[in-house]
Amino acid sequence: MQPNGLALPLLLSAMCLAAPLAQANPQEHQFEYRVRSAPAAELHMAAPTLPDLSGYTKEAVLAKIPQGSKGKVVVRRMLRQDALKDFTGGNERLREWIQRQQGMPMAIFIEGGLVTAQDIAKALPDSQFAEQEDGVYLARLPIVVAEGAALHVGKDTRELRLSQERGAFLVNDGLMFITDTRVTAWREADNGPATMRDEGKEFRPFLVSWGGSELYIASSVLTSLGYDNSKSYGVSITQYTPSMHERLKRDEPTGWLIDSEFVDHWYGFYCYEAQNVVIKGNTYRDNIVYGIDPHDRSHGLIIAENTVFGTKKKHGIIISREVNDSWIINNESYDNKLSGVVIDRSSERNLIAYNRVHGNHADGITLYESGDNLLWGNQVMRNQRHGIRIRNSENIRLYENLAALNQLTGIYGHIKDLSDTDRDLDLDPFDTKISMIIVGGTLAGNGSSPINIDSPLSVELYRVKMLAPRKSSGIQLAGILGEKQDEILDLMVRQRQPVLIDPIEPEQMTN
Repeated sequence: MQPNGLALPLLLSAMCLAAPLAQANPQEHQFEYRVRSAPAAELHMAAPTLPDLSGYTKEAVLAKIPQGSKGKVVVRRMLRQDALKDFTGGNERLREWIQRQQGMPMAIFIEGGLVTAQDIAKALPDSQFAEQEDGVYLARLPIVVAEGAALHVGKDTRELRLSQERGAFLVNDGLMFITDTRVTAWREADNGPATMRDEGKEFRPFLVSWGGSELYIASSVLTSLGYDNSKSYGVSITQYTPSMHERLKRDEPTGWLIDSEFVDHWYGFYCYEAQNVVIKGNTYRDNIVYGIDPHDRSHGLIIAENTVFGTKKKHGIIISREVNDSWIINNESYDNKLSGVVIDRSSERNLIAYNRVHGNHADGITLYESGDNLLWGNQVMRNQRHGIRIRNSENIRLYENLAALNQLTGIYGHIKDLSDTDRDLDLDPFDTKISMIIVGGTLAGNGSSPINIDSPLSVELYRVKMLAPRKSSGIQLAGILGEKQDEILDLMVRQRQPVLIDPIEPEQMTN
C-alpha cells in the first residue's frame, strides 16, 4: 500500500531539513509527558483476516428465491396494517396518502407465496399497476410483501416505476428480490425520475425492509428514492420501532445489496438494528445526505468493494451508534461533501482496511467517540482537512496506513468536551480520552504536520515513515508530540525503536 520510493533514505534526507528542529507552540496539558522506548514484540500484528466474499453473487441470490407455492395479489386499506403503521400513524402522515390517492388510502399486498411484477400486472387494473411498455411497469399504490410471502422483480422487468404523485413505495415484511432490473421513483408529470427537489421535504417513493425480513438486490439500478422522513430515507433495512418490536418480536432484519447502483437517494443505504447485511460491489453516486449509513446497534456488517462519491450534504460512508463487529474493506470513497469514512458514537471492534479515501471536502477517515477499532492499510490522500482524525476514542490501532497530501494533518488525535452541544448524553455518552498505536505506514506531504496529538492517555509509534514536509523548516510534529519531537525522532528514526509517549503521574513527578 506504500508508494514506490518512500523509503528510509528519503526520510533521513527530509529529516535534515528539520535541523534545528522547529517546535510547535506548547499547549497546556493535564499531565507532563515522558518519552521512552517500548517493547517491539508487543506491537507486531499479522495482517487481518478478511471475510470470504466469493459467495455473495447474483447466482447465490437467485438460488434463495423460494420455488413452489404461487402467491396472491390483493388490494386492501392501508389502515391497521402493521407493516404500514409507521407511514399512516397520526393525521399528518395519513393525510399524505389521502391526498395522493384522492380517497381512502389503499395498498397492494403480496401474500402466501412468490409473486412477480408480471403477476401483479395481470391481477390489477392500470389505475393501480400498469404496464406502460414492454417490461416497464408503473405502480400507483404502495406494494407490501407480507410475512411469509416473496416478491421477485427480475430480468423480465426492464423497469419498475413507483409513482410519486400517487404515493407508491415498497415495503418488505417477508422476502424481496430485485435482480437485473431498474427501480425508479417516477414523477409522472415529468415522465422521468423523481429527482430531489425542495430539500427533501417533498415525498418521494422509498423501499423499507422490516424486522424479520430479508432483502436481496443484485445487478440492478435504483434511482431517486427517499426523502426526509422516518424510515423513508431511500433503501432501508430496519427493525420495527421499539413499541412495535415489543409486540411483534421479529428477528433482526438482514439482506445483501451487491453489484448494483444507487443514485440520487436521500440516503443511499440505511439500516437500524440489522444483522449480517452485506453491501458489496455497489456504486453509490450523487446521493443527498449519506452514501452508506448503517445505524443503531447493527452488527456483523460487510461493507466491501463499493465506490461512494458525490454525496451532497454529509459523508460517503458512516456507521453510527453501536455499529459493532463489522468490516469496512476495499472501498473507494471520494468527492463527498464532508468525510469519506466515519466511525461514530460508540461503534467498536470494527476493521477499516484497504480503503482508498481521497479528495473529500473534510477529513478522509474520521473516528468520533468510538474505541477499539483497527485501521489497516488504508490510502488516505488529498482530503481538504485531516487525513485521519480521531476524537475521544481509546485503543485505536493504525497499521500500515498511507496519509498523504492532505490539507491539514496526516493523523490528528484530540479530545473535545461535548457537554454544551445538542448531544443526548444518555443516548450517546462520551469520555474525553484518547489513545492510539501507530505502526508502519507513511505520512507524506500533509499540509500542517504528519501527526498532531494532544492530551492522550498514551501514544505508541513504530516504523512510521514521515516524508516530504511542505514547510521549509522540515518535519514538525504537533500537539504533545511537537513538544517532545527531539526525543521521539531520536528513538524512532535514529535508533529505530518503538516509542511510547504517556503522562507522568503526579506522584512520579514529586519523587
